Amino acid sequence: MPDLPDLPDLPERSGTPYPHLFAPLELRCGTLPNRLVMGSMHTRLEHEAGGMRRLAAFYAARAAGGAALVITGGFSPNRAGRLDADGPMLATQSDARAHRPITDAVHEAGGRVCLQILHTGRYGKHDELVAPSAVRSRINRREPRALSDAEVRATIDDFVRCAQLAEAAGYDGVEIMGSEGYLPTQFMAPLTNHRDDDWGGDAQRRMRFPVELVRRTRAAVGERFLVIYRISALDLVPDGNTAQELDDLARAVQTAGADVLNTGIGWHEARVPTIAYMVPRGAFRFAARRLRAAVDIPVVATNRLNMPQQAEDTLASGDADLVALARPLLADAEFGNKARAGRAGHINTCIACNQACLDYIFRDRAASCLVNPRAARETEPEPRPGRRLKVAVVGGGPAGMASAVAAAEQGHAVTLFEAAPELGGQFQLARQVPGKREFDETLRYFHTRLRESSVALRLGVAPDAAALQVEGFEQVLLATGVRPRRPAIEGLGHPSVLYYPEVLSGAVVPGARVAIIGAGGIGFDVAELLSAPPAPQDPVAAFIHAHGIDTGISVRGGLRERPPETPPRALWLLQRSAGAPGRRLAPTTGWALRAELQHRGVQMWGDVRYRRIDDAGLHVEVDGEPRLLAVDHVVICAGQEPERGLHDDLQALGIAARLIGGAREPAELDALRAIHEGVAVARALGTDGAAAAGAA
Repeated sequence: MPDLPDLPDLPERSGTPYPHLFAPLELRCGTLPNRLVMGSMHTRLEHEAGGMRRLAAFYAARAAGGAALVITGGFSPNRAGRLDADGPMLATQSDARAHRPITDAVHEAGGRVCLQILHTGRYGKHDELVAPSAVRSRINRREPRALSDAEVRATIDDFVRCAQLAEAAGYDGVEIMGSEGYLPTQFMAPLTNHRDDDWGGDAQRRMRFPVELVRRTRAAVGERFLVIYRISALDLVPDGNTAQELDDLARAVQTAGADVLNTGIGWHEARVPTIAYMVPRGAFRFAARRLRAAVDIPVVATNRLNMPQQAEDTLASGDADLVALARPLLADAEFGNKARAGRAGHINTCIACNQACLDYIFRDRAASCLVNPRAARETEPEPRPGRRLKVAVVGGGPAGMASAVAAAEQGHAVTLFEAAPELGGQFQLARQVPGKREFDETLRYFHTRLRESSVALRLGVAPDAAALQVEGFEQVLLATGVRPRRPAIEGLGHPSVLYYPEVLSGAVVPGARVAIIGAGGIGFDVAELLSAPPAPQDPVAAFIHAHGIDTGISVRGGLRERPPETPPRALWLLQRSAGAPGRRLAPTTGWALRAELQHRGVQMWGDVRYRRIDDAGLHVEVDGEPRLLAVDHVVICAGQEPERGLHDDLQALGIAARLIGGAREPAELDALRAIHEGVAVARALGTDGAAAAGAA
């Protein structure tokens, strides 16, 4: 198996790997065998048919995979607290009985499980939302109604009842969600609490609501029932809390009976990315470290800890007592077991893309994972291997690698051809974009799986149809990918014209003034690459400085004005369609990309008509007015066309061939669809579901 160049080296570790991560911890609910917590995340499985059964299988897989403690997605204690109109609640005995499959399954798998109690407050996407004050969130068109004193007290009663029902359902504890801008945080912050009664005004009265939640809950549940408070360790919004206020709250909830402090970073409306791929690993460890110094109970670190070594370093340094990983355990349910066995190289690493988890949730779809199609699909039956076939996979990008491994695991004899000298396809381009080096982990993971599989790998080989026929392949999966589309613009052959592969690969470095034609995901990637400052020696320090984060939280919310940047070149990002560029980007990362490019001075224009390219530059028409962009280079990012020539040749020879990935659907490059499709088609080979999977 040829080596992949410049990828992380994760050798097997013998002895006792990650000793701090796998040290036991005594808590009220018993001894945890390690410090690995599956953090809460929304899945929307509860909205699906058989949802509680599917949730049970989902959480049990993570417990069996090595997570000592699982925290569920949020369940509301009442109607007003729901995330949306049909959001999940735990408010009745009937609700509690429905949770028994979850607690039984996790306990049977050897883990412990806590239910998260979530009241969204002004973030609710329904017409009954309430808050401390009638202050609308900038990310919600609905304005909340201010709670009366009696309603505040009734809401506390609802939280307590929810905790009691969780205990009756067999949970080992609850996590009171007091971060990310949800209701307890809204009571804490001057931004959202304009009251002047027992529940607002000075800091002591603003913190009364979350403290009462913990005090009343602790008094109402059993001695061995765990009470976790998830505290906003850093608000990242104007008029948020100061370090002193957060430390005072941490000590107050400890006194009130909290057993563990879990940390949350940033409100949902914060203009600083906190969990996406552009955030360096471990960027917010400082926030957990500061709170740990303020209290005597265990503190959990969160956000962008996605591999065992980061978790180990966080614990060994004393920054935290436990680590919460949510999306990393979505990507690989066996994360804990693989780490314990010293097999970090076998972990299917979360790349923080958000495409199939959070982006799906925002589109009211059940979550999954780009790198793990099986995530949240644990109850779906696996296809049974059919007749053993001799299979060729042509193309070693995401779809090709995924399908080759999956087909080999189904027992087929698989050969993977890749014309380039290395695997990766479009991933090799994506990993060059600042912040997207996480794609290296996916390449490393597939390389590991291919090395240990029976797949025969042929790099630097582009077979033709005749060669595949001679070798007797019974089935060919064509993951031959795409080529850049050439738009109909006069002067496209001018020497100043470049195409995105040569720019992203580094084969050509554009000049000081550049126009980018096409403002889809690839256009934004090129703009990000060309506008980025030099790679810093300390990515975390550079990120904190660039976003104006006050690590001491001496200013409210821990947010200062962003320092200006001097971009390395002048950039224009252009699109033919009307409206602001970037509106079709993914909801959880697109806003951050747009904000970053705006901060760097990138000009983003919509409704552009391209007239011609010549020695003077790019001639366009904007709002009916002719404009000349006197640029050194024009980079074409105007879509893709499929590479399907081999498919037609195979069809002519009567050889069964299926197109997968970009070769089948070249619309925006989509690794999510490529991997999921590649796995589905490969697993259906030789079975009755083959035709359906091929058409998926």
